[in-house]
Amino acid sequence: MEIKIVKIVTGETVIGTKVSDYLEDVALIQVIPSSGGIQLAILPYGFPFEEKIGGKIPLDKIVYEFKDVPDDIKNKYLEAKSDIKISSTMPGSSLDFNLIK
Repeated sequence: MEIKIVKIVTGETVIGTKVSDYLEDVALIQVIPSSGGIQLAILPYGFPFEEKIGGKIPLDKIVYEFKDVPDDIKNKYLEAKSDIKISSTMPGSSLDFNLIK
């Protein structure tokens, strides 16, 4: 299972699991500025009409692939996808995650 963060042809930033020729279980990543830095919202790509993370995007719709996916973002994605809480420590992290399901 290879988790990737990518920009797609629509300009949106999404996270998903890379399978042979597509990205599956796609979630939208929204960056929200706040007084303490930034917050990331990870939500289903079909939100507000779909409540679960899913769907597929063909790899030919990807225009940019981020080199690394930080472990804290991977864990939050897996939590949002599975509804299972993953315990992790994020020392020094200024990111605040809001999981909207």
